[in-house]
Amino acid sequence: MDALLSSLFSSEKEELYILDRMAYFMVLMAACTLVTLLFENVPYGRYASSKYGFPVNVRFAWFVQEMPAFLVPLCLVVSTSSAKTSLLPNQLLIAMYFCHYIQRSLIYPFLIRGGKSTPFASFALAFVFCLYNGYMQIRYLSHYAEYPAYWVTHPCFIAGSVLWFFGWLVNVHSDHILRNLRKPGETGYKIPTGGMFEYVSGANFLGEITEWAGFALAGYSVHSSAFAIFTTVVLTSRAVAHHKWYHAKFEDYPKSRKALIPFLF
Repeated sequence: MDALLSSLFSSEKEELYILDRMAYFMVLMAACTLVTLLFENVPYGRYASSKYGFPVNVRFAWFVQEMPAFLVPLCLVVSTSSAKTSLLPNQLLIAMYFCHYIQRSLIYPFLIRGGKSTPFASFALAFVFCLYNGYMQIRYLSHYAEYPAYWVTHPCFIAGSVLWFFGWLVNVHSDHILRNLRKPGETGYKIPTGGMFEYVSGANFLGEITEWAGFALAGYSVHSSAFAIFTTVVLTSRAVAHHKWYHAKFEDYPKSRKALIPFLF
């Protein structure tokens, strides 16, 4: 892996420059995505459409598209001269990242029950994003990120870590609720209840947004912030779309339930 990176970049200074530009580009893509999502829902799940390509089995799609977010960082940590992985702040941030993606790429796909096929375009874009972001996050944390020795006791790191953990728990628990809405043999959609679904329609999205916002606060870098911004844009749009869909489909949908932020929005 070191040889490959050496062939791509003439120096560490150049690679860090590229990593920074990648983060800024992700923020730009978040802005473009925000505009696009004003007119079109992300085409997977209940919003899947044949105009975005042939269908890909949902379990296969989730497994393959998320795998670069796990394998590329794993190779970067194991197979390169990771100069910063001996430092505690870097270790903890890398652990947060892997904790999410081990669950998302190696566990979540095999727990899916039913589910609509994913259009190829959505599958391909997700694959590219996971490859791009996996390299950007972990290469920066494992080789370039520098934190003061006291960083793990800094309020930003502590608050960010708490937010990340709370978001991770909400995300995993909400996915569990969604998987178990239907009894064996049942089909169709049901109103999710329990956990944060008592307060918002997009509890799973709220969990993931909170998770990466905490990661960004703890990591305190343009790279982690860009990821949090992009995630917030995509998942906020999806939560609002779900909220409108639930209200249109179910006459008895709870009127007090918000789209994404309890009691507010």
